[in-house]
Amino acid sequence: MTTAITGATGQLGRLITQKLKDKLPADQIVALVRSPEKAANLGVTARTFDYDRPETLAPALAGVDTLLLISGSEVGKRGPQHAAVIAAAKQAGVGRIVYTSLLRADTTPLSLGIEHSETERAILASGIPHTILRNGWYVENYASGVAAALAHGALIGAAGDGRIAAAARADYADAAVAVLTGPGHDGKTYELAGDTAFTLTDLAAELSRQTGRDIPYNNLSATNYAAALAGTGLPAPVADMLAGWDVDTSNGALFDDNGQLSKLIGHPTTSLADGVKALIG
Repeated sequence: MTTAITGATGQLGRLITQKLKDKLPADQIVALVRSPEKAANLGVTARTFDYDRPETLAPALAGVDTLLLISGSEVGKRGPQHAAVIAAAKQAGVGRIVYTSLLRADTTPLSLGIEHSETERAILASGIPHTILRNGWYVENYASGVAAALAHGALIGAAGDGRIAAAARADYADAAVAVLTGPGHDGKTYELAGDTAFTLTDLAAELSRQTGRDIPYNNLSATNYAAALAGTGLPAPVADMLAGWDVDTSNGALFDDNGQLSKLIGHPTTSLADGVKALIG
């Protein structure tokens, strides 16, 4: 029984591949990557798998029983990329797809939800047995914001008092491994988020506690936050997109308290204190 992982050299993909090797023989794991040479240190078979070269997809899926489709990183291109992967999986006779989606993908106000929801519908239409992992926010998403806060003495954003049920990338990797290696997950959609939600004020307070410095959270308008992000060199459309996500956060887009993630992985999710400790090194 072969399990293949797309994006296996990415941050989440590497974690999942490493953790999966604790559960499955390495010769039953395939890394699907654009550049196999970058996967040499994973200790598993690597096959060329390039979303932008559809001819590489079905051949790379030959003999694959379960496919973990980790959502692509190119926002705006993921819909057609994922559709091509799903079509290739059907052509290759893949028996099951597990997909890393977004928390409440079908109802979220986050613009990210559009492509995830499209992908979920494409998987359903394919008729391939599947499990949907709707991942919430990663604590690591705040790495650049924390670095800037340490450099400038304040954390900035436009999320107001919005509560963020984030978990560490490792927690979501554990969830993927649990579903890939355990029974009873076919046809299920899991809404995954951290056990304890925090605001950006809470994040700044924890950052202050751990560094012994006074690092406040300064809440900005979406316009001013986007301008600040653009001032760091981000392209204006990206800055506007990130600021918009913060506004959605202020309205509850990243809050969840159903506890499905910790139930699925069998342990509490990473605490804010541990998450911040990892971010500041």
